[in-house]
Parts: sequence; structure tokens; C-alpha cells
Amino acid sequence: MSCYKYWGKIKEISKKLSDMGGLNSYSGSSLDNIDISEIIKLLDEIEVIAHDREIDFDSAKHILDDEKMNEALTLIRKFYVYIGSRLEKENALKILKSDDPVSTLDSFHFYDRYIGLIENESQLVKFNKDKTFVFIGSGPLPLTLIMFNKLFKCKCIGIEVQTEVADLSRKVIEKLGLKRIEIIVGDEKSIKDIDYDILMVAALAEPKERVFANIWDIVSEKTPVLYRTYTGMRAILYSPVTEKDTRGFHKEVMILPTGNTNNTSVLIRKIV
Repeated sequence: MSCYKYWGKIKEISKKLSDMGGLNSYSGSSLDNIDISEIIKLLDEIEVIAHDREIDFDSAKHILDDEKMNEALTLIRKFYVYIGSRLEKENALKILKSDDPVSTLDSFHFYDRYIGLIENESQLVKFNKDKTFVFIGSGPLPLTLIMFNKLFKCKCIGIEVQTEVADLSRKVIEKLGLKRIEIIVGDEKSIKDIDYDILMVAALAEPKERVFANIWDIVSEKTPVLYRTYTGMRAILYSPVTEKDTRGFHKEVMILPTGNTNNTSVLIRKIV
């Protein structure tokens, strides 16, 4: 089915976002004053489009690559980054105040989707208690690290570029009473000082071309490198990783999302 059926809807959503404060609002000013329930309603409208299984990849590409949609897509993608960051931060702060932090973590808006995502990624690489897993771009609520640690008992290290975000995630881990999870302040070049078995790049880690180029300079050709991206109509949510971004790597396996999960998971290895 043609994705052009959503042309008008995408424009309508873009206008709603613009009316909320425009492109400059997503640094955290005007949208912060809008109740989270209203923000989620708008996210739901966007995800109806993103999750339409009747739209094939070629049809999605037609609309996502159309120059007339650039402004609308830019706004929607900025909003997606904003809402993800806000939901993570709000849940992290609730955990710190909670008498039942595990239940509070379980209430995170995207929690169930992470279950499917982790299941997919555990098919790409073998995780176990003897492995050390490094995640570049772990964020304020390090749910990926928490879930891999809980499910597979592996040592998990998150790399986060913002000091205040790293501090918050450390407090979350401490509140949850978790062991063998560490947060390091730095960027992708920090991996040169870490011993690890598996490396993953977060979907929102930027700039992609620089991140993968620096990883290529450091990583062994034997090390599995995972990354999360957006494919098909889900790319309305965020710009996908390109072949140019990952040049110098060989793509081994890709697992597409199912249900309401947004990320495609990809396994690559360095070419020498």
C-alpha cells in the first residue's frame, strides 16, 4: 500500500508540533510545559504511521526522501528525540524517589518494547556472564544495560557523553541495587581504554559517520559490533544509519522489528 495516504497526516502532525513551539522548542523550553500525557498522544499518532505493516520499504522511501517532506520530517524527528529523552529522564527521577524502584522501572513507557529488542539482539551475539558488553550512548535511563545484565549476567559498561546524564544513570543503577554495571563519561573513543567482548552503538548516538569511523580505528575485526537503526516507515522517527556511515564494516545480519518495537538491530564487523 502506498504511504502517500499519510502525506496529509504527516503535514498535520508537523503543524501541531510547530504550534507547540517550533523547531527551537526541543531543547527543553516550551514542550516541557505541556503535560506528558498530551505529548504521548502525539507520539501515538506518529507511531500509527511508523508501524503500518502494509507500507513496504520502497513505498516508505518515496515519501521519506521527498524534498517537500523535509521540514515536516525534521520536526517529527526532533520531537521523537525530545520525547524519548524526556520519558527516560522522568522515569529515572521517579526511580530515585520510589519505594519500589523495580516496579517504577517496569512502568517506563517503552519497557515492553525493549524486551523484544533485547531478544532480537541476543540472537545476533551470544551474551553470557563471561562477556563484557559496552554500549555507546547509554542515556539517563540505562535500560539496555540493565536488561542485558539481568538476563545474561554479563558485565555492562555504558558510555555517555554528558556528565549530568551519566551521574543520573549511575544513581538509577545504585537505587536498583544492580552490580556489574558501570557508566563512563566520554565518547566512542573511550573504548580504546576498555576491555570488552561486544560493542553496541545506540540508535541516537551522533554523529554517526564520526562514531563508526572512530570505532573502526580502534575495534578488532573479530569483535561483534551491533547498532540500532530505523528502517522502512519507522525512519519517520529518526534518520537511519547509512552505508556511508558504516563503510569499512561488513554487515553480517539484520533483524527487523516486530510489533511496536521501533529499532532494527544490525550486526557488523570490521573489514581489514
